[in-house]
Amino acid sequence: MHKKPVAAGKSSFGLIDKEKFFSYIDMDSITNFIDLACGIGNYSLGISEKLKKGSSIYAIDLWEEGIETLKKEIISQNINNINPSVSDIRKRLPFAEESFDACLMATIIHDLSENDRRSAVKEACRVVKKEGILYVVEFKKILEDYGPRMQIRIDEGELMNIIVPHGFKVAAYGDIGQSHYIMKFQKIE
Repeated sequence: MHKKPVAAGKSSFGLIDKEKFFSYIDMDSITNFIDLACGIGNYSLGISEKLKKGSSIYAIDLWEEGIETLKKEIISQNINNINPSVSDIRKRLPFAEESFDACLMATIIHDLSENDRRSAVKEACRVVKKEGILYVVEFKKILEDYGPRMQIRIDEGELMNIIVPHGFKVAAYGDIGQSHYIMKFQKIE
């Protein structure tokens, strides 16, 4: 069993403005969606309700207990469009190149080392289709009593410097709550 990740069991989904969040997600253009470092799958569960019929979400996390929790929730809610599995987003994922229309990395990049960030974003780029979208949710770089330490929070400029070199361009940016923002990147290479 893998060691429990730093923020395992915590989810920012309950802290964001969901209406604003979903306004950035192009539900009509998504058939295959991947949620990297999904934890217990709160974002995947929310997105699954809004995707068009016939669409699928692949919810990936290294934390086995989180994936088991998501599997139980899928069964209890009779959800058939989420496919959870244990995998390390810093390593090659078990998917072909350009398999997904969209990818989500929600409040995970700040927890990764510089090398792990590079590996995870490179892998996201590999599995997202050309012209596909990478959505990144992060904590604002503001001092708060909860969430990650200020020193590891990532502001918008830092996030662009992490993502853009891997073949993406910024497509949109937005505030999705008191503590969170979303950046939408389009794959161009």
